[in-house]
Amino acid sequence: MPSFDAIVIGAGHNGLVCAAMLARKRRKVLVLEAGDEPGGAARTVEFAPGHSVSHVAHILSHLHPSVADTLMLERHGLRFAATEIPTVVLNGDGKHLILHGAFGERIEGDIGGADAAAWDALRTKLLAHSAVLQPWLARTPPRLGTRKTRDLLALGSLGLAIRRLGTEDMREFLRMILMNIADVLDDEIADPRLKGAVAFDAVLGTGLGPRSPNSLMSLYYRLAGETAGRQAALALPHGGMGAVVDAMVSALTGWGGEIRTGAVVERILVEDGRAAGVALAGGEEIRARVVVSGANPRTTFLELLGHRHLDTGFARRVSQIRMRGNAAKFHLALTGLPEFTGLDEGHLGGRLVIAPTIDHVEWAFNPSKYGRFSDSPVMEITIPTVSDPSLAPSGNHVLSAVVQYAPSDLGGGWSFSRTDFQAIVLETIAAYAPGIAGQVIATELLTPADLERRYRMPGGHWHHGDLGIDRMFMLRPLPGAAQYATPVPGLYLCGAGSHPGGGVMGAAGYNAAGRILKLER
Repeated sequence: MPSFDAIVIGAGHNGLVCAAMLARKRRKVLVLEAGDEPGGAARTVEFAPGHSVSHVAHILSHLHPSVADTLMLERHGLRFAATEIPTVVLNGDGKHLILHGAFGERIEGDIGGADAAAWDALRTKLLAHSAVLQPWLARTPPRLGTRKTRDLLALGSLGLAIRRLGTEDMREFLRMILMNIADVLDDEIADPRLKGAVAFDAVLGTGLGPRSPNSLMSLYYRLAGETAGRQAALALPHGGMGAVVDAMVSALTGWGGEIRTGAVVERILVEDGRAAGVALAGGEEIRARVVVSGANPRTTFLELLGHRHLDTGFARRVSQIRMRGNAAKFHLALTGLPEFTGLDEGHLGGRLVIAPTIDHVEWAFNPSKYGRFSDSPVMEITIPTVSDPSLAPSGNHVLSAVVQYAPSDLGGGWSFSRTDFQAIVLETIAAYAPGIAGQVIATELLTPADLERRYRMPGGHWHHGDLGIDRMFMLRPLPGAAQYATPVPGLYLCGAGSHPGGGVMGAAGYNAAGRILKLER
């Protein structure tokens, strides 16, 4: 019977980072992936002959520098097709705004001087507030309710970071932290296009609307990320998101780690109250002193481990973690570069946002509260072939869009509504790019139901659970499992359901490996 120091369940990017970190310290590591290739939702997939896209996550905004540096990802082949890509805020009359640099460092377009000055002040404040959270992304969060020196010092360091903002900014931080993004924007700026785009950024990938509680905190989380050396900057990897995974796999195998694909873990083995390995579908058992799960916490605890190894109250709290996905992914293979009204070809290599106003984003959100998809969706669009022609045949292009809102619990189910929603999405894009329908070779729509089935994400939730204030830091995924260790000795979490959350960041896997190396000497 094979035996390892550690088994990692799932070859998503967090699982790969955790495994690579353990292998780097000479642990004998095996990664088990149920799919036919590693990467999870951070994969580059050919969805039509010769046409490939980053299948789920399609923009790098969070890849943690500690992960990139420790795993030497550039040495293992990671390159960027474009860095600090601009955000184009599409407007129906062609008067678009273009936000250059990191989070609108410079704005191109017809914007009043008063709004430009107000935006500079608000941008500076939001980046300063989110920077308070930045050091916490690559740290194990402290436990609440203990008197251990480590935990007390960690809590104290957070308070000190807030205090270092200065008296006025500290008061602002504490005043604003639980606000919704709509109230913040209404207080600070007037331009409806800019307000719509920032509100969209705050709710992207969540089940929130701009006027929902915690939506500002969601924006802080997004802005705390750093890519290619710049806070809040956005980048496109050459070869799609799968190139990030390829570099991680190269790092892992270079340090002696192993990966098995097509290996479906059916059960986590527990002996004498401690994790002892896994059983695969088909009956094979593999032993290890440590088992690390990159799967969703609900899957890990309730399906792979089972209620009999958990306290009843803990199991109940796991079942209550919110897993309601609200975003779909839409792909187009095109015969040429689409023409967007009022935009030059050079603008199409960035991020295109359809979110005309705060009210529009809120209207798009409202139907999802009642199990209906939006008939006027908001979305983030990229055309990655502008900067990376390798993703399509010469002269052709691919378009990738994250579309909200598309609830996982759609009334009547997605099998009956897929065609209608896809038509609405294409019609929405065509309102800004009138000739695009005639360029379409192939389409693909990934609903939350598809994401759940293909990537084993309960509810199709990209973050493995909501990122509300009650599910962040020392509360993620829940007390008793918020420091990567679980109630079962030898079993650890390393996926997006753990601190600090989702996005192609790798920090959860990085932090989990550090915790394991400390506890399992």
